[in-house]
Amino acid sequence: MSEEARAPRLTHELPRTADVAIIGGGVIGAATAFFAARAGLRVVVIERRAALGSLSTSAATGAFRAQFDNPDEMALAREGIAFYERFAEAALPGWGLGLHRQGYLWCATSEATARRQRALVAEQRSWGLDDVELLAGDEVRERFPHVSHEVVQARFRAGDGWLDPKRLTAGYAIASGAPFVIETAVADLVREGDRVTGVTTSRGTLSAAQVVIAAGPFSDVIAARAGLRLGLRLVRRQRLALPEVPGVPASAPMTIDEETGAHWRPWAAGAHCMWTQPDEPAGPPLENVPQDESFADAVLRPDSAHAVARISPFWRAAWERQTMHWFLRAGQYDETPDRRPFLGTTPVPGLFVNCGYSGHGVMCSAGGSRLAVDVMTGRVANDANPFRVDRPVAERPREVL
Repeated sequence: MSEEARAPRLTHELPRTADVAIIGGGVIGAATAFFAARAGLRVVVIERRAALGSLSTSAATGAFRAQFDNPDEMALAREGIAFYERFAEAALPGWGLGLHRQGYLWCATSEATARRQRALVAEQRSWGLDDVELLAGDEVRERFPHVSHEVVQARFRAGDGWLDPKRLTAGYAIASGAPFVIETAVADLVREGDRVTGVTTSRGTLSAAQVVIAAGPFSDVIAARAGLRLGLRLVRRQRLALPEVPGVPASAPMTIDEETGAHWRPWAAGAHCMWTQPDEPAGPPLENVPQDESFADAVLRPDSAHAVARISPFWRAAWERQTMHWFLRAGQYDETPDRRPFLGTTPVPGLFVNCGYSGHGVMCSAGGSRLAVDVMTGRVANDANPFRVDRPVAERPREVL
């Protein structure tokens, strides 16, 4: 069957029963459906919106990296990267993900940050990530001429990159073979005693032996219906998309100013630009996340403290030409206190979670969803799961991205 003829099983008909009911049709819900179906379970996915991956997933830049600051998330990301490389063989024949292995380049402009980079790379290598390079300033500019003379050092891994998150979501959904019941709101969780046994929806009731919450920023709202408080913190993140920018090197890596969090990567004939705003306040879950036009100034104006021109000078010329078109997209990170996902069993029998990825959902969707399903099916004991809900959770600072 040609790629054009393949599509997810979207329906308005709610089955009466399933082995697993998954709440949420974004990249995490679709990945959960894929791994649950591969485990031999009969799966139904319930999605409130008319399209899959149309909330947080559609706002994602699709980036993936193995350069984490802890070995557990690194393992999830590495599993996912390996899976995406062979997606057309392991999941859906002939299905491309728009994969770009152009690397992540983290740039330091101070000796303090350079020291932190050296310490982190030493840790990463001790965890088995032996292909991260440390480059002195002149080495950086020799390999990546778009980098400014302000950069004194960088860490680089060529195997990192990005993909198309919508194609990934659709690929998971098609390969799962599961029905995705769209435009269907979850009204409540069905309980028999203390056990969750299904969901009630705007289209009726679905009985299921197991229910998985994979609803991104709405996960806490749904969990609360079973008396479970996940404590997710919802933070807006914005992405600036510039379809055409002369001077953007198409072969460049994701280029990150580790001092400020501003970063960019090639896209179309231009780039995506992002910036991690450390003081962005938490808020309620939103169906329509507002955009702030001042965000464009914060990352594009050369005199801004967070300008991408700080480490990539061609952005100054691009700004001065005053010919750039751009548009903003906003979504919400569902953050846990330690910025690591909640996966697997909950204190409520029959209820499982796959959420709280804190901005790392696309890159960790394969490893995280495989682990969540393995815990659900008993292949992995929950106490051997480093992302279990009842783990000790200590507040952890947010990463640059």
